[in-house]
Amino acid sequence: MKDLKELVLTIVRPLVTHPDQVQLDVVESEDFYEYNLTVAPEDIGRIIGKQGRVAKAIRTIVYGVRTEGPKKIRLNILDGK
Repeated sequence: MKDLKELVLTIVRPLVTHPDQVQLDVVESEDFYEYNLTVAPEDIGRIIGKQGRVAKAIRTIVYGVRTEGPKKIRLNILDGK
């Protein structure tokens, strides 16, 4: 799962104006590995993109990664308020 975390950070950091404020926390629930991505409030639009296209592209890449076991991956994008 560490590799997936690095993958998300590698994709996201070049897209934002404040890469030092990018945080990715992993929470394991019964059915999911939830990756909670937090960025600066002024960068949230850059991550989501027009009509959610950037967020959808990031999620497509992340969801394509295989995980061991039945758990699935979920990427949540949060603003840093």
